[in-house]
Amino acid sequence: MSKEKLVYTQNRELSWLRFNKRVLEEAQDQTVPLLERMKFVAIFTSNLDEFFMIRVGSLYDMSLVDHDKTIDSKSGLTIREQLEQIYTTVRPMYKERDKTYSEIKKQLNPYGVCGLDIKELESQEKKYVKKYFKEQVLPVLSPQIVDVNHPFPHLLNKEIYVIANLKMNNKTMLGIVPVPQFISDILYLPGTDIRYIRMEKVIMEYMELVFEKYEVLDRNYICVTRNADISPDDDAYADNDDFRFIMKKTLNQRRRMAVVRLEAAFPFAKEMENFFCDKFEITPDQIYRTKMPMKLDFIFAVADKVPVSMKRSLVYESFSPQASAMVAGGNVMNQVKKHDIILSYPYESMEPFLQMIREASVDPNVMTIKITIYRLARKTRLVEYLCAAAENGKEVTALIELRARFDEQNNIDWSERMEEAGCRVIYGFEGYKVHSKICQITYRSKNEIKYLTQIGTGNYNEKTARMYTDYSLMTANQSIGEDGAEFFKNMSISNLDGIYKNLIVSPTSLKQKILMCMDEEISKGKEGRIVMKMNSVTDMDFMKKVSEASQSGVKVDLIVRGICCILPDVAGYTDNLTVSSVVGRFLEHPRIFSFGKGQNQKLYIGSADMMTRNTEKRVEVACPIYDSQVKERLNHDLKIMLSDNVKRRILQSDGTYKKIKDKEEPMDSQQEFMRLALAAKPLAAVEQKKTFWQKLIGFFKNR
Repeated sequence: MSKEKLVYTQNRELSWLRFNKRVLEEAQDQTVPLLERMKFVAIFTSNLDEFFMIRVGSLYDMSLVDHDKTIDSKSGLTIREQLEQIYTTVRPMYKERDKTYSEIKKQLNPYGVCGLDIKELESQEKKYVKKYFKEQVLPVLSPQIVDVNHPFPHLLNKEIYVIANLKMNNKTMLGIVPVPQFISDILYLPGTDIRYIRMEKVIMEYMELVFEKYEVLDRNYICVTRNADISPDDDAYADNDDFRFIMKKTLNQRRRMAVVRLEAAFPFAKEMENFFCDKFEITPDQIYRTKMPMKLDFIFAVADKVPVSMKRSLVYESFSPQASAMVAGGNVMNQVKKHDIILSYPYESMEPFLQMIREASVDPNVMTIKITIYRLARKTRLVEYLCAAAENGKEVTALIELRARFDEQNNIDWSERMEEAGCRVIYGFEGYKVHSKICQITYRSKNEIKYLTQIGTGNYNEKTARMYTDYSLMTANQSIGEDGAEFFKNMSISNLDGIYKNLIVSPTSLKQKILMCMDEEISKGKEGRIVMKMNSVTDMDFMKKVSEASQSGVKVDLIVRGICCILPDVAGYTDNLTVSSVVGRFLEHPRIFSFGKGQNQKLYIGSADMMTRNTEKRVEVACPIYDSQVKERLNHDLKIMLSDNVKRRILQSDGTYKKIKDKEEPMDSQQEFMRLALAAKPLAAVEQKKTFWQKLIGFFKNR
């Protein structure tokens, strides 16, 4: 059924592509170190890969059955028109990315960091590469010809294949050589410099050795991107006792989904283009030529090989998460019992939270530990501590979401490990992902049941806690604790309709409470104030309420990292709305919701973006901030974010982003948070937190 398009909204997919262009702009920023710029090219590429696998894949599926009946309410576009605009928008981005990569690569050469073609190798290097190919690569290759007796093989998603036309006795056929997954993407050359050549180029150079009886023509290498938008929700749950079985089946299915994009290193002849379009059931619009590597993950390993003497010139100055100034030495559980603690990743270490779980695992008064898990690192101390707690007789319950996209196998593995240790492992709901970040410790104190509750904006992932910005609140507030206990009880009995006094939980109460808080600000008119930080905005009810607030004179600031379907500065609709986005060294990830000012301010942190999938199809938790010092800290951080005139961009009414032209002293919010964390470190043993943040903020004001 079609819906009327709002004049102040834009298409979700095109909004995302504009955000990813912001990532590419970081790669073009001359003030960013060269290897960090190359990493941004890699991130842009990885983002685009996932966009095609998930978003384009989803639209592709819909296009097969939709027949242009559905109109996107945000843009007025049909499914087919959305795909056409995506293909058209992406093509120039490829050219811009290729140019950016080439320029950075050229600037790295004087530092001895050189990605090379065969023709650029020195004589001795060519001999080394050929010897390596014959001894280490050729024996493990699995070449194939395509003819009547050899059908076209299944090409794996995001794997590289070297291809060529093979000629023998006036007969031409296609030759295909997969680049083996179990050998390195690049071959480092001997010497002190970091000189390397990509493996697909090596294989392509020596195709005559692979197909000895043939004349090799029209060499190329290609990579297919397949639809990965698989949901296991339609599977028959009742037929399987263990949801892990369904997920393993789903992962196998993902390998064989439809092709949504074909990348090639060189242009195809028309005959070859038609051949691949026929084989993959795609159109020429879905074929993209790229002059840069189709997989750029190796650049992170290259950066690690840079000598210490050159690192200052090529990478960001080293920064390690600091000890939190809100945590003194000693037992963390005891400190949380006395006052709320908030940690700000990656500026502050995740260690206090991990230490609290470790303490709980051996504390004789602790009875239960419960946690929701969405993504974990491949190596994680958190699971070790939870398993130790179970082995020490604590009741440990972990709600693990097996449908965390691209982390499914990792979560399956951890769920099995935890069950072996005696933890109780449960999964999410049919049709609803559990995306909340909540952990609760239940303990006995003088015959009373007490709670320590942790609620965060990001995953319990020790690796990403060093790269993503997030908040983690630890509180002994018993009213919040009672809500937490009720939440875990509801999760255990598949009750999505729980009622809570403090926590706001989707899909039942989170959006409703947010809209209610916005209504309170709307009633104040020009005295109202709304500031919200999140990753994406697509929820139509929320956007309509933002427009209503703007029309009522409420000043609204949305800090949105990525997709933002609401447009600011649309006359009569969003005049009082400002939308800004920060892309920098760390991935912005917190969700903060602020309504009002002064003593009447309501402040929440949580796991949800204002996306329909989060507000209606996921279990999310947001928690009110009651502690005055924590509230002051978050307000101070929001002020810094909104003062950023270096990495922050302002969304325009046409959907593009504009750099801030500010004559004020440069303010890079992430750089400022790093400085604050470093300055706070000597105060880590402060016992009197009452005036800590006033002192710290005052110190920086008077610098």
